[in-house]
Amino acid sequence: MKALLAISRVIDGFNERLGRTTGWLILAAVLVSSVNALVRFSFNRSSNAWLELQWYLFGAVVLLGAAYTFKANEHIRIDILSSRLSKRTRDWIDVGGHLFFLMPLCIVIMWLGWPFFLRSFAQAEISSSAGGLIVWPAKLLVPLGFTILFVQSISELIKRVAVIKGLIEDPHGPSANAHGTVE
Repeated sequence: MKALLAISRVIDGFNERLGRTTGWLILAAVLVSSVNALVRFSFNRSSNAWLELQWYLFGAVVLLGAAYTFKANEHIRIDILSSRLSKRTRDWIDVGGHLFFLMPLCIVIMWLGWPFFLRSFAQAEISSSAGGLIVWPAKLLVPLGFTILFVQSISELIKRVAVIKGLIEDPHGPSANAHGTVE
C-alpha cells in the first residue's frame, strides 16, 4: 500500500501543478475577451478567431482543471444526504462511485474522444466560421481532460481505501485545509 500511496502523491502533485497553471488561462480568457471587446467597439472590427479562442481557453480551464477540482474535494456532492450517513458509509460510497461511475465514464469518454480528436487532427479540421481557428486543439482537450481525471480518480481511490484501512488520515476530513493536506 505504501507504493500505491507514493503513486497517489505523484499524481496529486502533477494535478496540483496543472490546476494552478491552468488557472492562469482564466486571466488569458479575460484579456482576450477584453481586447476583443475594445477592438470591436473602438474600430468596429472583430474576428471569429477571437471568440473561438475565448471558448478554447474556457474549455481548457474546465477540462484540464477537473482533476484539480476533484483532488481538492471541491466537486459537487449531495451533502444533505451524505451528512446523515456515517463516515465509513460515505467512504464506501466514494469507493463505489469512483469504481462504478466516475472511472467507467472517463473510460467511455477517452475511448470515444481519442478517435474524435485524431480524425480532426488528421484532417487538419478548421472551424466552419469565417476566420475561425483550427479545431483539433479543442477536440484534444476532451480526451486529455478525461484521461487526467481518470488518473486522479485512481489517486482518490487509493487514498480512500487507505483511509478505510486506517493507514492515513482523511485528506478531506475536518482537519484538512483547503488543499487537502492535513495540518
